[in-house]
Amino acid sequence: MIRTLLTTLLAACGFLTIAHGQARHDAPGADLIVHNAKIFTGNPAQPEASALAVKNGRIYSVGSDAEVLDLKSSNTRVIDSRGRRLIPGIIDAHTHVLNESAYNYNVRWDGVPTLRRALQMLSEQAARTPKGHWVKVIGGWSPYQFEENRFPTMDELRKAVPDHPFIVQYAYNRAFMNQQAMDAFGVGTDKFPQLPGTEFEKDDQGKYTGVVHGYTFTFIAMETMVPQPSIDEEVSSLVYTIHDLNRFGITTAIDAGNRGYPRMQANVAVLASDNRLNVRMPFVDMQFGDGTPMNMVEAQIRAITRTAPISPGHNLHLHLAHGHVYRGAGEVLCLDVHDHENFDRPAVVIEPDKMRQLVEKDVTKLVQRRIPFRMHISYDENITPFLDALETLNERTPLQGLRWSIEHAETISPANIARVKALGGGIALDTKMALHGDGFAKTHGREKALLTPRLRQLVDSGIPLAMTTDAFRAATFNPWVGISWMVSGKSVSGSEVLAKGNRLSREEALGLFTRSPAWFMNAESEAGLIAPGHLADFALLDKDYFVVPESQIKSISSVLTIMDGRVVFAAQDYSKLSPALPQILPAWSPVGHFGGFYGSR
Repeated sequence: MIRTLLTTLLAACGFLTIAHGQARHDAPGADLIVHNAKIFTGNPAQPEASALAVKNGRIYSVGSDAEVLDLKSSNTRVIDSRGRRLIPGIIDAHTHVLNESAYNYNVRWDGVPTLRRALQMLSEQAARTPKGHWVKVIGGWSPYQFEENRFPTMDELRKAVPDHPFIVQYAYNRAFMNQQAMDAFGVGTDKFPQLPGTEFEKDDQGKYTGVVHGYTFTFIAMETMVPQPSIDEEVSSLVYTIHDLNRFGITTAIDAGNRGYPRMQANVAVLASDNRLNVRMPFVDMQFGDGTPMNMVEAQIRAITRTAPISPGHNLHLHLAHGHVYRGAGEVLCLDVHDHENFDRPAVVIEPDKMRQLVEKDVTKLVQRRIPFRMHISYDENITPFLDALETLNERTPLQGLRWSIEHAETISPANIARVKALGGGIALDTKMALHGDGFAKTHGREKALLTPRLRQLVDSGIPLAMTTDAFRAATFNPWVGISWMVSGKSVSGSEVLAKGNRLSREEALGLFTRSPAWFMNAESEAGLIAPGHLADFALLDKDYFVVPESQIKSISSVLTIMDGRVVFAAQDYSKLSPALPQILPAWSPVGHFGGFYGSR
């Protein structure tokens, strides 16, 4: 009897093995091999290697050239890295790709070294921009990056753009505009949104100078009041935005809130339908409505349960792992408790009772429905009452197992770091201090700037932690600018804004953009490392990050970016491997002429 059972079992196992093999129809050998590389794996069990093999979008072997090249077949693409540094694909755990539907309309000053060149770019763009359109610079730059170390003057801007309405926006802090733009916005009339904190500069005669100071929602409102792109132009902008992310080795960009699901997700679907989505894009969602008073959390719940039903963890991309996965609500859950990170002004401190009400009335609804959430809080004064209320909520409605995080958290204290960790939360920092640290020091003092954020303590705490860009308006989308700041302690001006004891090693800094962010996409076991079984996302760099002088880190870019085992960006001697880009829309696009980052064209 036993022998009969064993024979039957073995026969069944054999049948299953044959059936499994027939179902896969896999050709022998690797799909892709990269060799002769200096591979930083991020994997403590195998920290270095010289070659890797990819099969079906996953890494399946990492080792020496001889070991891996032995997996080659006639169908294998083999790439010689020529001794270059290879790193895991960069994961930006908090950015705003889907807010950039007008990306192709904007002059990008990211990385421009001099104000003189920045003004020349405006002048050149003004000459090619059709009548009826604006000339715009919307975020991504800092006056401290310029050799002149200053803002442009209104006279310089008017001279550069004499015949078009223009707006030049610095982060979410201030904007410069000419008379044509002010007339279009209705400055000084009821047409312009009456938002708290908005201040228009006036000259000695009481006339508007064209400079406006404000907070986030002032500038978001202004962006809705300028000419908007067509649907085709929105899709083109998405293509070129992603292309510019790939340029720096970014293979995953977690979209941290846009104008509301499901409107912008439709553009992603256009690319996903024919496998042109060249970055993994998990997303969290904000609901702003039509501008009338609303409850953002209730609107979020309606959107995902009624408007277009979806649940946390649902991947809208049918073929790409972590391609376009809904990861919950945020980063803004209520307009009244948004503490804008305008470092040119004192901290925005929220009434503690408002934080308590948000948690009791709204966050509770998310926790009950097991909807993950992210909360924008920049300042420790506001983190404390939020955690007070969250701890109370946790006593009656446990957070256990629910992923939530505080976004930005620039001035979080050691005590509150411990409280977040105890509640099972994470912290998504950002690299804005690299661009705006000089302004922070002027407002809050250099001593505080040197400890903002508390990088050393945060890393040592063991809390789920990621470094992000918060692009494309509050800061640049280039992660290497922030990595340079974490390592060197210097801002884009070259001044020290991070204390020596508060800096990170090169390995630690890179880890905050590769391995650590995987927690925020629920992918710790398959993303952020060069290891068998992990997603085949990696980049070959034009400079060896671990060897070059600190001053060169911010200028690093990728020469070959692989996402899901396929080439999504290639430059220099790999340029023939680069996938073709469609013609940019509109034809007069500044991105088409200058690129999205200085020197990329």
